[in-house]
Amino acid sequence: MSMRAFIIGIAGTELAAAERAFIQAERPWGFILFKRNVDNPQQTAALVRELCDAAERPDAPVLIDQEGGRVQRLGPPHWPVYPAGAVFSALYDLESAAGLAAARLSARLIAADLADLGITVDCLPLADVPVAGADAVIGDRAYGTEPVKVAAIARAVTDGLEQGGVLPVLKHIPGHGRATADTHHRLPVVDTPKNELERTDFAAFRPLSDLPMAMTAHVVFSAIDPAQPATTSATMVEQVIRGVIGFQGLLMSDDVSMNALAGSIAERTRAIFAAGCDLVLHCNGKLDEMQDVARATPELSGRPLDRARLALAARKPPQPFDRGAARAELDALIDRVARA
Repeated sequence: MSMRAFIIGIAGTELAAAERAFIQAERPWGFILFKRNVDNPQQTAALVRELCDAAERPDAPVLIDQEGGRVQRLGPPHWPVYPAGAVFSALYDLESAAGLAAARLSARLIAADLADLGITVDCLPLADVPVAGADAVIGDRAYGTEPVKVAAIARAVTDGLEQGGVLPVLKHIPGHGRATADTHHRLPVVDTPKNELERTDFAAFRPLSDLPMAMTAHVVFSAIDPAQPATTSATMVEQVIRGVIGFQGLLMSDDVSMNALAGSIAERTRAIFAAGCDLVLHCNGKLDEMQDVARATPELSGRPLDRARLALAARKPPQPFDRGAARAELDALIDRVARA
């Protein structure tokens, strides 16, 4: 079955008739869930099945942002709390092996939660390297301020997700750590010289270039392209993301409805594809905007289709796992940070 090169979110906890008709007509590649879509495990699993049924693809990718800390779409009372990335960073500073073990365990537990619901993709890990004075939108979500440590923890998170049969999405490539604004609200401009970016921000992503999927940053890097954010910059995509960093996997935009991007939704969508992204992500569940995205989105074909197939083929069956023992081990590791 042919597919269109976009991912959508829906409005509520059930699939509305108009949304089902849209999915059947426009054939999005995948879906993404948010807190507004989640009430309890039974409802969430049923919604995932509804989405895949509407797409007539039982294996249609269903994504979520389940990081831990501030960004956790699934939470109490039905799902446990997971640590923010900064906790792994602090534990790594006490003992690197312990920090990596905690990151891997947390991701493996998250993967188990997602697998129970039929969710197959987690928008994690982050490789953003924050600096002093940057906007707090990344903040304690990050794994530290040194590229080597960030990449090591991100790899451990990736391993945990993959061991649980969940695909990772590397974000926010080529780096959101220096942004002085939240891209949900406005466009940040980073004026750091290119050689410094390559030594820090981009360096954290380079060891992770083999990941199957990545999400772009709506950030302008003025030393490389002063006019366009990475998401809509062919220069950034070709020279930095595909070139300097070496990422060759499936590249999706961050949310096309964020205020960091200029123009109408359709204009933004066309600009994202013109820049070289493979997929457009639309998150807010507004059907009229989804229709605008669909009208501006091509069929998924050629190299983007090849990348999409390779990405999905990277998903492996979950490995044997003792959830209770893993949670106890994770809690013991986290307690070391609290006692330090």
